[in-house]
Amino acid sequence: MVTHVPAEAPGDERGALLAFLEEQRGGIRRAVFGLTEEQAVSKPSASELSLGGLVKHVAEVEQSWIARAKGEEPAVHREFSNWHECFQLVGDETVEEQLAYWEKVAAETEAFIRSADTLDRTFALPDQPWFPPEGRVSLRWVLLHLIRETARHAGHADIVRESLDGKTAFELVDLAAKS
Repeated sequence: MVTHVPAEAPGDERGALLAFLEEQRGGIRRAVFGLTEEQAVSKPSASELSLGGLVKHVAEVEQSWIARAKGEEPAVHREFSNWHECFQLVGDETVEEQLAYWEKVAAETEAFIRSADTLDRTFALPDQPWFPPEGRVSLRWVLLHLIRETARHAGHADIVRESLDGKTAFELVDLAAKS
């Protein structure tokens, strides 16, 4: 798993942005490293967040943004009244399944971005208050947004994991490297 992006990030802007996104994905993946399913769905802090729920959320968010960029509908549609379900595993969902799904989503993101003729290409967004009011964003904007979104939740994941068993991000980097 990537723990940092080298100063000479992969060649072009596209490669650099994808590398920074992968770096942040790695932070969340490491946060669930070595946990039981029960630990991964627990909510050990004042927040309602669990690590399993964070994995599910970032996978769904990434998939939905890339689907919109492709002109497709997101795989999951949520009504505002049940938005919280994207932050928790429900039914028989498991962390392992969510990680596998996210890996597939990440590969699709990379393939789509690498095949785009330009990162300046824009696409329309739904007219909803949680989307940018301009109504259109570029592929570059989407990548930057995904980096920001994933990084924000990687920070949440660090706090939740440390609340669970005291392990910090640096310890998890070391443990993951040894496995």
